[in-house]
Amino acid sequence: MPDFAEPLARLITEFKRLPGIGQKSAQRIAFHVLRASREDAEHLAQALYDVKDKLGLCRVCNNISDSDLCQYCRDSGRDQKLLCVVEEPHNIVGIEVTRQFSGVYHVLHGALSPLRGIGPEQLKIKSLVERIGQGAIEEVIVATNPNVEGEATAIYISKLLKPLGIKVTRIAMGIPVGSDLEFADEVTMWKAIEGRREI
Repeated sequence: MPDFAEPLARLITEFKRLPGIGQKSAQRIAFHVLRASREDAEHLAQALYDVKDKLGLCRVCNNISDSDLCQYCRDSGRDQKLLCVVEEPHNIVGIEVTRQFSGVYHVLHGALSPLRGIGPEQLKIKSLVERIGQGAIEEVIVATNPNVEGEATAIYISKLLKPLGIKVTRIAMGIPVGSDLEFADEVTMWKAIEGRREI
């Protein structure tokens, strides 16, 4: 690795700590910051501080918010009877871009993973049950990731909520649109067949 001046080397090291950023990308970003104006660097620094200082969690759904309630919980036009449970705040974006879901959300901030020491107590499951207990929600859509942890979390939530008389559904999984069946693995194909519906 080439020797850089200490401030630049430190900046490269910090960028490398970001997910998906390797040595080369970190160097490119660091040199971009170096070439940018001081004003641009201050804007970047202020944006980083603002993310840490001005954002918190919505008191209802645990989404990231800059006020007491997030934009979805504040929106009176959303269906308060339909609740979608996701693992992380960024999962909401994938659902919102479809423009097909008009309900509200609940963010768990993770998934059950006993091997990593993540149990129900480490997730926002207690507040989910409390929210259901208020009686306004009729259906919960569990939209956790289609992996071992996501499946375990979905099953746990289903077993927890069904005795409360709530309809619990799981997002469909299977073959992505535009792909070819010959490239589907057996689990994906099994999920696609299991989740079939009448046409």
